[in-house]
Amino acid sequence: MAEITHLDQKGQARMVDVSDKAASHRWARAQAMIRVGEELYLKLSEGALEKGDALAAARIAGIQAAKRTFELIPLCHPLPITHAKVEITPEPPDCIRIESEVRTHARTGVEMEALMAASVAALTIYDMGKAVDRSMVVEEIILLEKGGGKSGLWKRDAV
Repeated sequence: MAEITHLDQKGQARMVDVSDKAASHRWARAQAMIRVGEELYLKLSEGALEKGDALAAARIAGIQAAKRTFELIPLCHPLPITHAKVEITPEPPDCIRIESEVRTHARTGVEMEALMAASVAALTIYDMGKAVDRSMVVEEIILLEKGGGKSGLWKRDAV
């Protein structure tokens, strides 16, 4: 069983000390799915919501979330994000796929930043679309792959 690195010997939460780790290129990709009703799906696909272009707002919110992850997840390190991208794709008949990619050159990985980007993008779509469809479901927030550092490449089996 893998060691739980965010607990000290007394079981108390701690930030992992990465001082002695070598900085390297690290990256991660994550995904969130949001299931919506027919009317909202059409409005999102056409950029026709009264509040504006929800998909554009969600992309920006996701990128901002990646940069601010350390402020919201208590034991995350602040990282110099060198790249953050959020792609949003409507998938008929009722799903919006959000994929994020985050890169850095640092001593620890960016999995949480990629997950945060996808999650916040999905929540932004929810916020902007709730006047049309309160039954939306944000689902399947997952890490797709990560690379770099000592542990190298990890890739999720096909989803």
